[in-house]
Amino acid sequence: MNSIVKAQPADFKLLTELGKKTFIESHGSSAAPEDINQYVHEKYSYAVCRQELNEAQNIYHFIYHNNQPAGYSKIILNAAHPNIQSKNVTKLERLYLDSDFYRLKLGYELMQFNLELSQKNNQKGMWLFVWTENERAINFYLKTGFKIIGSYDFRLTDTHSNPNHHMYLEY
Repeated sequence: MNSIVKAQPADFKLLTELGKKTFIESHGSSAAPEDINQYVHEKYSYAVCRQELNEAQNIYHFIYHNNQPAGYSKIILNAAHPNIQSKNVTKLERLYLDSDFYRLKLGYELMQFNLELSQKNNQKGMWLFVWTENERAINFYLKTGFKIIGSYDFRLTDTHSNPNHHMYLEY
């Protein structure tokens, strides 16, 4: 049985642990281990995750399978981007699934949940950045209807950036 639950500020420890694990699974080969470790320690500390969950514009959800945390998402409503004409668009900042749950289509379920939430909030579309070498994620987003509309250099650390596709799905 699957469930999607809105994250609460008290969930910062779960977000920290799940965030670290899933980021490393998805991006661990994108840079030198020192750069990956630095990024994970800076972006997925208890303090940072606690702050993220307390900021009103950040909308986090966890997806559970048989009461086990399997993944999470983060969206930001009304996150305009200069490459997109509409101002009422949602940024999908994170959608990560623990690799143990890949084959259960939980990512699709969480994605559909976020698309519906975005539409219920009168958004005109959703945009995201995805690492150009993450073929699994790119294919997932293309199947969902996203289109590549540009590129972006994602700054991992002061000394390393990863090339990303900028993708958009208009409703």
